[in-house]
Amino acid sequence: MLGWSDQELCDVHDLVMLDLDGVVYVGGAAVPGAAASISAARDRGMHPAFITNNASRTPETVAGHLTELGVPARVADVVTSAQAAARVLAQELPRGARVVLLGAVGLEQALEAEGLEPVGVEDDAEAVVTGYGPDVLWRDVMRAAVRIRDGLRWVASNTDMSIPTPYGTAPGHGVLVETLRRFTGVDPVVAGKPERPLLEETIRRVGGERPLMVGDRLDTDIEGAVRLGIPSLLVRTGVSGLGELVAARREERPTYLAADLSGLLRPHPQVHQDGGAWECGGWRAEVVDGALRVVGEGTPDDWWRAAASAAWTHLDGAGDVVDVAAVHPPADDVGAAR
Repeated sequence: MLGWSDQELCDVHDLVMLDLDGVVYVGGAAVPGAAASISAARDRGMHPAFITNNASRTPETVAGHLTELGVPARVADVVTSAQAAARVLAQELPRGARVVLLGAVGLEQALEAEGLEPVGVEDDAEAVVTGYGPDVLWRDVMRAAVRIRDGLRWVASNTDMSIPTPYGTAPGHGVLVETLRRFTGVDPVVAGKPERPLLEETIRRVGGERPLMVGDRLDTDIEGAVRLGIPSLLVRTGVSGLGELVAARREERPTYLAADLSGLLRPHPQVHQDGGAWECGGWRAEVVDGALRVVGEGTPDDWWRAAASAAWTHLDGAGDVVDVAAVHPPADDVGAAR
């Protein structure tokens, strides 16, 4: 079930690892209030780190983009799946080792920063690393696939199946990973969320003894935190709405819930069970004949806490996802449209 804290999260955790798209910005615009919340948390002693599964952009590019959006970011506070992938390889290979690069400039620079030499698909190498790259040629994919099948060590930056673009959601690097996996029969070492390397690399680079992961995706951000054994905060400014939340598997369930990053600046009340119902801040949620029912009055965040607790209890007991067709989050809630 959900965790709780009688203190503001920024006073409990010294490092906050922030996913970007859907948390700090959506498309080309900053999430309303995100910059102010991050600034306030920083002033209270919480160190923000900006993490991304996108391996194509360099930390300098990411930091510049955030700063343009009104979210000041240092290059040292940005950690990418490219850097995590390069670290995985650097721990396995000698300095100066040659690595076939199938990706973009972010991955190239990350390899060089770790003392590894990026090379082409026809060159002698000790490993291959793959990441999203809009200019990667199919002939290079084919050659790399054959070399992986024949035994070349393979590290993938991430397995994201989709990416946001100016023209809509498009196939992500995970589509290529799946293609290579099916052809070669080889499972790569994956650096990005939900696997451990990216979050571990963030803690190593940025520091912090009490980290908190913040994200909008259950199957990457939250599951990654669960795998690493650290608390997480799910915000509702991105892709996860009520339907996704009530269906969350145990390994996808966040510690805390909030509308947006202002949740870093607030306590998180405990949800109490009363018979077959769950209560939080004036709301009472229960499952009746397989359908979720929430009554009462209170804040939107408490509505979601009670609703999620009731839905997960039912899912764990009956094995069925609850029907949410007849329930609607409070109208003033940021996540109500989803």
